[in-house]
Amino acid sequence: MPKYSAISQEGSYGAPSLVLRRTLIGGIVLAVLLAVAGLVAYLTRPENPVEAKPAPTSRSAQESPSPKSTTREGDAVSAPPKTSDPIEFGKAATKVLWTYDTRTSSQAEHLAGLKRWMTSEKKYVDWKSVTDQVPSPVLWARMHDNHQRASAKIGEGHFPQAFKAALAADPGGITEAYVYAVTVTGKQAIAWTGSGAGAESRAITLAVKCRPKQPCALVGVAPRVSP
Repeated sequence: MPKYSAISQEGSYGAPSLVLRRTLIGGIVLAVLLAVAGLVAYLTRPENPVEAKPAPTSRSAQESPSPKSTTREGDAVSAPPKTSDPIEFGKAATKVLWTYDTRTSSQAEHLAGLKRWMTSEKKYVDWKSVTDQVPSPVLWARMHDNHQRASAKIGEGHFPQAFKAALAADPGGITEAYVYAVTVTGKQAIAWTGSGAGAESRAITLAVKCRPKQPCALVGVAPRVSP
């Protein structure tokens, strides 16, 4: 049975207004990264994710909403760690982004759990880049029918070379936003009723905000991996 991907999407990305907003945010963030060493480069929109390969299902299953569950809102995803280390936080955030269980939680509950990881600073947060990592409610319901779940094993995390170079050029530049680029590698294993896909190597670059004397929080997911 083919697998679904946790980052599968249906249709095109966003409305023009959303793309424009993300373009403006991207320009600001990229400028900060290159000029004053602080932020990962957000461009206009994410790269096209890996296409899902759904198993054959009935028409009713395809049109069904996300499954109901007894999971309390937010409990579908573990709570963020209280750390001021951007790499430690980035690795923990990557683990929750690559982990899900459609058997025990709905798509809405999963998103509620991820929301707790996000920064509250609206000037920087890119929630759309995180929701792009999660299947739509319809696809989630189809995955639920097959008891699909995914686990993640995190390898290492590091600051990308471009970020370190910018930071070295202007060490004080990061003190305005305190947003760090963090690239994390690891493996994701996907399983469903009667089968599984084994462990697949993956990598991701996140933007992580770590202000002094405050726990780190997630800003968003970069549209491409930065080595």
